Amino acid sequence: MAKGRAGGGRGGRPRRDALTRRTAKAKGSPLAGKSAAGRPQRTPKPSPGPAPTPPASEPAGPFRLGAIPGATPGKWIDTWNERMPRTALELVPLAVSDQHHALIESEVDAALVRLPIDRDGLDVIPLYDEVPVVVCARDSHLTVAAELDAVDLEGEVLIVPRDDVLGIRIPGTVAPRFAPPPDTAEAIATVAAGVGIVVVPMSLARLHQRKDTEYRPLRGGPVSTVALAWVTDRTSAEVETFVGIVRGRTANSSR
Repeated sequence: MAKGRAGGGRGGRPRRDALTRRTAKAKGSPLAGKSAAGRPQRTPKPSPGPAPTPPASEPAGPFRLGAIPGATPGKWIDTWNERMPRTALELVPLAVSDQHHALIESEVDAALVRLPIDRDGLDVIPLYDEVPVVVCARDSHLTVAAELDAVDLEGEVLIVPRDDVLGIRIPGTVAPRFAPPPDTAEAIATVAAGVGIVVVPMSLARLHQRKDTEYRPLRGGPVSTVALAWVTDRTSAEVETFVGIVRGRTANSSR
């Protein structure tokens, strides 16, 4: 009796498996879109770009430094510019008579001042002492000595300008018969004309130096102390930085 073929292939097993798989792939069955290993294919993520650069901070300042005549803060300003390139330093000229007012009224953040000064509410750091010098005419007999003593000035007309910072009085000198000059520059101009002498800190003699005058150190005369001062309640980071500079601290040293 012949075997029936209605059931399909050998052993009577239907031959629909291959056809079913092809149909499923064509119609988007879950078998479609898989790799040969059977894993779903993934779309690669874009690589992240470089991190954005943070915006530069706005420069602070300026840091306002007051300075009385004769003060020479040049080396400290150079150091400031190296360490604080984004904070400008503004140098504000001050008369000695205005130095305390400028600090208290916030016209400056700190100042190079001459002592004495009213220290109420201020921090004050003495920096250096200036020796006094005698300024005289270039052809004066006083120029024969390298240094002078008070006794060498007996009989000389002692001119004391209104902006005098030493308060010096020398026994044996003669008071002028004219009103005190308004400032040191005019006093030295009067001396250049051959009238009298004036005693000032050395830095002021250099500041107002003329071809027709000379100056000599006065032994035993009163010194003038230059100091750094600021208002205690306004001790900012900039003030602390400048204090460190004048004290010789390096950029990496602690306060």
